[in-house]
Amino acid sequence: MMMWMTGAVLFAYAGMLGLCLGLERHYKQVWHRSCPRLWRIGLRSTGWLALLASLALCAKAWGWAMGPVAWFGVLSLAGWVLVMLLSYWPRLAVGLVGALPGWGLMQVVTSL
Repeated sequence: MMMWMTGAVLFAYAGMLGLCLGLERHYKQVWHRSCPRLWRIGLRSTGWLALLASLALCAKAWGWAMGPVAWFGVLSLAGWVLVMLLSYWPRLAVGLVGALPGWGLMQVVTSL
C-alpha cells in the first residue's frame, strides 16, 4: 500500500506542476521565456491525466470508499510542496518530477 501512496503523491505533484507550468506566468518564472501555445495545452492535458492517475492509485491503495478522501490529502500535500518550491527554488520544482521514473522502476522490481 505504501508504494501505491508514494506513486499517488508523485503523480499528484506531477499533475499540479503540469497545471502550474501550463500558465504563462509560472512557465516564465521557471524558464525565463514565454510558453508556446502547444506546450501550454500539452502541459495542462498531462497535468489533468497525472491527477487522474493519482486518484486511481489512491483508489487502488484505499478502495473507492476512502480513496477519494486520501486523494484530497495527497493533493493538499503535493500542492503545498509545489508552492513552497516554486517560491524559493523554481528549477528544483521541475527536477523533482524526475523521481517518478524511479518510483516506476521500484514498482516493477518489487512486483517480480
